[in-house]
Amino acid sequence: MYFNLSPLIRITLLTLYIALTLPLPFLSKVTDAPVPPLVLWVGIAIGFMILYGAMSERVILDETGIKVTYPAWFRFIFRKGWSLEWDDIKNLKMRTTGQGGVVYYFVTKAQDRAYLLPMRVAGFAKLVEQVEEKTGIDTRDVRPLAQPWMYFILLGFTLLLLLVDGWTITTAIGL
Repeated sequence: MYFNLSPLIRITLLTLYIALTLPLPFLSKVTDAPVPPLVLWVGIAIGFMILYGAMSERVILDETGIKVTYPAWFRFIFRKGWSLEWDDIKNLKMRTTGQGGVVYYFVTKAQDRAYLLPMRVAGFAKLVEQVEEKTGIDTRDVRPLAQPWMYFILLGFTLLLLLVDGWTITTAIGL
């Protein structure tokens, strides 16, 4: 069984990246900035590929354990992912984030490392149910880090920002 990153989260964050960076090459040209538009286009494309790779996280559950993996091209340069066997998991430990949210870490029996429970996957409740079934750890209190409504609001504001971007680019091209 496998779980991909939630499409809502992926679309929202990729669209936000585009909305934040798209006007930059046009504004660079209009303002005669020291960074040429071509350099910005290349940087934006590279940044988009890196973000897309990070958003391509996949969680794989099988009879032996849990594995977090990324596409081969992304693993080669950036994140390798990780895997744990069910027998090695001792507990889930709750931690608060700097923003007041709550995340959970798998604690191994050797207690040499902690592994972040993937919380932004589609089907999170099913993932947690499987973790409880395979490890025997009580997961009743485990909730996702962010609720879908938060991403819907962010997506709405991102789409508004894209409208402003359209006006900005139209104005920049018209000058």
